[in-house]
Amino acid sequence: MTTEATLPTTAASPTARQVWTRTRGIALALVLLLVGAVAIAAVRSDARHGELDPRSADPYGSRAVAELLADRGVSTRVVTTLDEARAAAGPDTTLLVAVPDLLTERQQMGLHSATTGSGGRTVLVAPGGGAVERLAPGVTADPALSLDSTLAPACDLPAARRAGNADTGGIRYSTHLEADACYPSRRLATLLRIPDPPTTGSAQDAPGDTVVLGARDILFNNHLDEHGNASLALQLLGSRDHLVWYLPSLSDVPDPDDERGFFDLIPSGWLWGTLQLFIAAALAALWRARRLGPLVPEKLPVAIRASETVEGRARLYRKANARDRAANALRSATRTRLAPLTGVPVSQAHTPESLLPAHLHGTHGDGQSLHALLFGPPPGDDAALIALADQLDALEREVRRP
Repeated sequence: MTTEATLPTTAASPTARQVWTRTRGIALALVLLLVGAVAIAAVRSDARHGELDPRSADPYGSRAVAELLADRGVSTRVVTTLDEARAAAGPDTTLLVAVPDLLTERQQMGLHSATTGSGGRTVLVAPGGGAVERLAPGVTADPALSLDSTLAPACDLPAARRAGNADTGGIRYSTHLEADACYPSRRLATLLRIPDPPTTGSAQDAPGDTVVLGARDILFNNHLDEHGNASLALQLLGSRDHLVWYLPSLSDVPDPDDERGFFDLIPSGWLWGTLQLFIAAALAALWRARRLGPLVPEKLPVAIRASETVEGRARLYRKANARDRAANALRSATRTRLAPLTGVPVSQAHTPESLLPAHLHGTHGDGQSLHALLFGPPPGDDAALIALADQLDALEREVRRP
């Protein structure tokens, strides 16, 4: 004789305390992740305040360059709209476009048309592929960035040769135009000076040009005193008497026909990163979904009463509102128990043609009522399901009665 350990009856739905105990670790991790993200965003926001702004003394501002240019007699003026930038283009002006990628396609083409032939210098700071192709036609940005930040001039441009090594490593450019290609990284330049094509009948002594700079570092306050950054920045921005510093802003309203959508404002790196995350998640799901061999039945560590199993399954059926499955389970179990009592093989217990004639001889019901009881449609509500269970129980008692 063996004794069986029993477990107390428990509810199928966990309590609030049980839910909290199971999920508090995940909740704590999410809170810590949120706090960390807010803290990082706050730190980065403080550090990047006034980035590339010649009025800002922050580490990533550019006030030091403006002060050094002022000592050399070069005035610096900040503009924030495309109309101001286009109006400022002229032979005695250097126009610096701080963030070319923020401009729409139509704005970029409009700015290029205003600066071409003006006789001034246009400095484009780290323009991406689409921006550089519209602001400096004939120049292409390479998708791969420079591996090194500090590079050697390796060109004949006087400003680069006098400055020496500088932190120009960033976006790399190639061109088929006649240009000064400086500070190469893997045979592609990170600084280009493209002279404007000569204009027929022009009397200008110094034709205009466009400078494409692959990195912002030489303009930052915290990098200006490193290597030849200060010398290169002063020579590139101080060749004219006036420097117009164009910082695109929200006040620079684009053409309504040229407004960009949400996905146009997301950097391409984030889109590729999201795609990689989806691919990684799909591969992880496939890896976890593999069957690691056939299923192996194992004995339960404790014996569970049959009533508890019945009650647990009943709660699941009720929670899922699966009266059809519950009715099928009740009818199937009743047919299986009744078949041996009436001389019908168990294999034919679920066939009406075999089971019903045998019951008609031992019960007072007719064939139609027995067929509806044992093989009928599912009940429409809980009350009908309870009535079905009572009728099946009564039928089984009647058959077992001697």
